[in-house]
Amino acid sequence: MAAPKVLISDSLSDAAVQIFRDRGIDVDFIPDLGKDKAAFAAIIGHYDGLAIRSASKVTSKVIAEASRLKVIGRAGIGVDNVDVPAATARGIIVMNTPFGNSITTAEHAIALMFALARQLPQADASTQAGKWEKNRFMGVELTGKTLGVIGCGNIGAIVADRAIGLKLKVVAYDPYLSPERAVELGVEKVELDALLARADIITLHVPMTDKTRNILSAEALAKTKRGVRIINCARGGLVDEAALRKALDSGHVAGAALDVFVTEPATENPLFGHPNVICTPHLGASTNEAQENVALQVAEQMSDYLLHGAITNAINFPSISADEAPRLKPFVALADKLGSFLGQLTEAPIKGIRITYEGAVAGMNTRALTSAAITGVLRPFLQDINMVSAPALARERGIVVDEIKREGAATDFESVIRITVIAEDMPRDAAGTVFHDGKPRVIEIRSIAIDAAFARHMLYVRNLDKPGFIGRLGSILGDAGVNVATFNLGRDEEGGSAICFCAVDAPVSDAVLKQIETIPQVRRVRAVRF
Repeated sequence: MAAPKVLISDSLSDAAVQIFRDRGIDVDFIPDLGKDKAAFAAIIGHYDGLAIRSASKVTSKVIAEASRLKVIGRAGIGVDNVDVPAATARGIIVMNTPFGNSITTAEHAIALMFALARQLPQADASTQAGKWEKNRFMGVELTGKTLGVIGCGNIGAIVADRAIGLKLKVVAYDPYLSPERAVELGVEKVELDALLARADIITLHVPMTDKTRNILSAEALAKTKRGVRIINCARGGLVDEAALRKALDSGHVAGAALDVFVTEPATENPLFGHPNVICTPHLGASTNEAQENVALQVAEQMSDYLLHGAITNAINFPSISADEAPRLKPFVALADKLGSFLGQLTEAPIKGIRITYEGAVAGMNTRALTSAAITGVLRPFLQDINMVSAPALARERGIVVDEIKREGAATDFESVIRITVIAEDMPRDAAGTVFHDGKPRVIEIRSIAIDAAFARHMLYVRNLDKPGFIGRLGSILGDAGVNVATFNLGRDEEGGSAICFCAVDAPVSDAVLKQIETIPQVRRVRAVRF
């Protein structure tokens, strides 16, 4: 059998290239090839693996020519330069290296904290201009100050550790941070409003999701202490840039340091030019050590997959064998979508996830299915999560995952997956199955029977089973120009609790959701997407 063949189309270290060769993999190292779309597409069909950084654009056209490609390895976290749906449709595994940049990014946040506290960039520019403005640059000590960490996952935990070593008090807001984990890290777990009110310095370490976008909005900034300093090394869009500029102009915010921006490359920005703002060009992962770490990791991961079938840090597939894949694939999709549905409905901290397998599915490789369910539940908050990292991330946050198998007949269906998300406010549950067409469907929500196929954009309404609801809902959606693709209803009893779960052709705006909330029968409404 011929040795697997890998193309490296971006700059990777000699040590990473050697890993492939040492393990018997044939390698062509052609840095900058990814920038030439025609040449890239012309030769990609000769390779089993593709190793990239951010420069190579792996479009659907490139993937269409990749007749042999089995795996794409990204040395880094982001895979925006890869058409993941196109790769998935071709059965190509897409891997990344989500933890290789953690220390470097955390250290950059700490560096910006020092720079803010002592106005280092401004003092440097002034001194090199020959001004010697010693009295102008009055700094503040960090010792004894309160650092508010928004997002205490991998990077946030490292920042907290470094800050505690510098004698700062650390308070952390993270819905997925367990009390036990908080004690282990030495931080005080608080709600967001308490963090805003208490923190002298706020640093952000969360992914960009619908729940975290503009988490530091104008309203949130107004709740902070006067003189607070803001640091963002995570994602552009977590901070409302226009609102932050106003808060800086008024003096409410003493300073801000940003490594990320809503629009990148950032050639202009509302914050540019403010005397109390420090900006860097997305340097969080830019150290020699981090770049080397992710290069070595991606070489090891790709080699393991090509030689042994082991899947590590896959974005688009669970850890399952080639023999199991065809049978498991529709159930993986079901578990992921059911979990995503419940995760999108849950705002309170999650304490546990219970997955029950009934019928034939209980005899399958449920570990992959459980990983898919956890991924779905946590993805609305932890965007970079994947099916391989999901169980570890759940354990890190103290989320208890229970797996129950009942191999007997699953009532009216051959196989049923039932997921319960146990949050601090209340449990939420849903069940689904896979019909003979291979498409996953929801068959139960909140113990109410329903039959609904998943669609990209859906509307979930919990209501009272009273006359007038359907007409009012239809009128509101129609007046807003929202086309309903499917309309599914269920109720527990006549006049009791009811559920509407319908597919729509486009996202439903917040304004329309607020109109639906005014319908007397409505108890809750939520737009969800898959």
